Amino acid sequence: MPVILAIESSCDETSVAICNNGKITANVIANQTIHENYGGVIPELASRVHQQNIVPAVQQALAIAKVSKNELNAVAFTRGPGLLGALLVGVSFAKSFALALDLPLIAVNHMQAHILAHFIDEPTPNFPFLCLTVSGGHTQIVLVKDYFDMEIVGETLDDAAGEAFDKTAKILHLPYPGGPLIDKYAQQGNPLAFKFPEPQIQGLNYSFSGFKTAILYFIRDKQKENPKFIEQNLNDICASVQYSIVNILLNKLKKAAKQYDIKEIAIAGGVSANSGLRNSLLAMEESLGWKVYIPAFQYCTDNAGMIAIAGYQKFLAGEFVGQDVSPMARMNF
Repeated sequence: MPVILAIESSCDETSVAICNNGKITANVIANQTIHENYGGVIPELASRVHQQNIVPAVQQALAIAKVSKNELNAVAFTRGPGLLGALLVGVSFAKSFALALDLPLIAVNHMQAHILAHFIDEPTPNFPFLCLTVSGGHTQIVLVKDYFDMEIVGETLDDAAGEAFDKTAKILHLPYPGGPLIDKYAQQGNPLAFKFPEPQIQGLNYSFSGFKTAILYFIRDKQKENPKFIEQNLNDICASVQYSIVNILLNKLKKAAKQYDIKEIAIAGGVSANSGLRNSLLAMEESLGWKVYIPAFQYCTDNAGMIAIAGYQKFLAGEFVGQDVSPMARMNF
């Protein structure tokens, strides 16, 4: 019955979780509000705040889970991908903590962990399944054959869907992080009020750079006609943008499901918290006969709970790393 401490520090959330025999008994997430002043994540500031947050987060997680550090059997951590300085804080702490307590180390791929978050709570998907992983930095369709046997069958060629949400929010003068605000305003708007182009990319790949440019020019031209255009149409703009991004994402996912003849479909990553994406996917479940899996909100954004469950599976498989391990800003499956 392994008890695993897990650390996530890939971007701007310092998170620590405890996994007790496959069950997440604590999942502490310390968000960094300092980046709101700059309209985006500042890597150097993120690293400094991780240093401030990591010890209190570990103490809080142990207290919530009601375990002592002497009851731990392993330390799991995010090795990559992510911001190098931010990763370095988590990796260094994990190595020091494990060395002091003579515990084995488990290195986890952040993107694999997003997918494995589906194995935290019931019901869990059956292998093989397709997972649409969507965040600020990644947009991927992944064929999941086993816990660590995954193949990217489609991905963005440039910008991620989460970035399209955040950049649109910036164009609309919404504060950072803007993605959740677009979702909020979209729920009160007309998704068919304005039409935006769908990028015509071959195969199962995505592209959002042209989509962002189209929105920029659309807003610029409308404001020339009416300086109060954003103010007067904010809900409809957000609803139309969200509707377009969700359609782009799900049209490719539908194509992938047909190509691989798979009806077990999951979503993961920060954008999987978007209500438009969730509702549209549930509607497709009914119309296409899919079995859809959507993670709980706390396991959508970056969190150590997903690192812990991935670490648990690696513990069972005996996959450990040595003290010479180092973070990887770019890390493939």
